[in-house]
Amino acid sequence: MRFIIKASHERLTAHSGLGLIGFLLEKTDLRPKLNQLKIPGLKYPLLSHSDIVYAMIGLLAQGKSDFEHIEAFREDDFFQYALQLKSVPSAARLRQRLDGLAQIRKWRNILLDEMVRLPRKVGLEPSAIKLNSGTCYVPIDVDVSPFDNTDTHKEGVSRTYKGCDGYAPLLAYIGREGYGLYAELREGRTHVQKEVDQKLREMIPRAKSMTEKPLLLRMDAGNDALNNLAVCQEEGVHFIIKRNLRRESPEAWLAIAQDQGKATVIREGCTRYTGKIRVTDPGLPQPVYQVFDVRETTIAKDGQILLIPEITVDVYWTDLDEDVADIIDLYHDHATCEQFHSELKTDLDLERLPSGKFATNDLVLCLGLFTYTLLRIISQESLRVNDSPLRKKVQRRRIRTVIQTLITLAAKMVTHARRQYLYIGSRAWLTPFKRLYQAFA
Repeated sequence: MRFIIKASHERLTAHSGLGLIGFLLEKTDLRPKLNQLKIPGLKYPLLSHSDIVYAMIGLLAQGKSDFEHIEAFREDDFFQYALQLKSVPSAARLRQRLDGLAQIRKWRNILLDEMVRLPRKVGLEPSAIKLNSGTCYVPIDVDVSPFDNTDTHKEGVSRTYKGCDGYAPLLAYIGREGYGLYAELREGRTHVQKEVDQKLREMIPRAKSMTEKPLLLRMDAGNDALNNLAVCQEEGVHFIIKRNLRRESPEAWLAIAQDQGKATVIREGCTRYTGKIRVTDPGLPQPVYQVFDVRETTIAKDGQILLIPEITVDVYWTDLDEDVADIIDLYHDHATCEQFHSELKTDLDLERLPSGKFATNDLVLCLGLFTYTLLRIISQESLRVNDSPLRKKVQRRRIRTVIQTLITLAAKMVTHARRQYLYIGSRAWLTPFKRLYQAFA
């Protein structure tokens, strides 16, 4: 069947979910704080700093990260009205203003402070992990995730530990939902542990402002440093940090495990030893535990008897006086943050950052985490009532699903009697969208 294509004079939009983003932004103090920033040489800007930042957030909320994408919204009345913009900037102005804002260091604290305050303003709180003992811990997952920017000449791109050219940003999330907590772009060659103990002193107070429940910091072996443990003890935060065994002998750990651990036969020829050792270090205010998980394999899965046994050793620093199995499971759950990285890099299209300037890309990454948190809030609020066409019961929805179902939702904008009406095209999503809109209003 052939269609006859004609122009329409009606105000149609394919991204009515930006109305939700606009409401959430108005609950923050971003606008006055951003507008107070002074860029040298720009005394009286025609467009406010907040309009520029909100326009970029509007793009990122649709999974668009390139500055040129803003050109499609220059004449879009809904985009301007939903985000309360004086006017929509051009691609050149968007790029140049973000370049200017990136030179002012105050922007990071403004964005991060408003980002962590927002969930509580809408009645949400990072959820905790409940153990068999009944104790609850709110996880803080800190990790470095390489951004592949191969074949580019952007400032700061260098070889990462993954073997590709790109960046190695430091990212932090809180709660089982993965609300954004911290983001900082770093050169690809930067060591994972560089200045992390200082960054933890910035993250932890923000995390404490989001919940009153006990916090649990989880980090990989790249962050096996005495400074990190000391910061956690000083700040009153629990931790599980995987040990980097460096040159320690697996055979030595097997002997310790056989002597002090609990043996479990997984299958014929494979035995697992688990346990924990209390350790006192002069560099730490309090004693800590080393939890070990050692496996000795003498027969391969295919039945082949091994001439030399295979020994795998995992050891974790922790201050938790909990069951060893629970501590190991808590660390394994840390892998969930890889999905958060994936949503940030692919769903928001941020892996290949849009600017050639390092400082601007740092700002865009932080705006990306802010937008990610906005979408996460919409996701969690939508799950409070089971009124969406997606009937599968989940603890959180992927950011891509939120964009596809609630942000890029077709509607018609109508002005009548000095009021703006939004007619949603999908009846299936009308009820949840209306409920969310009223919840954030």
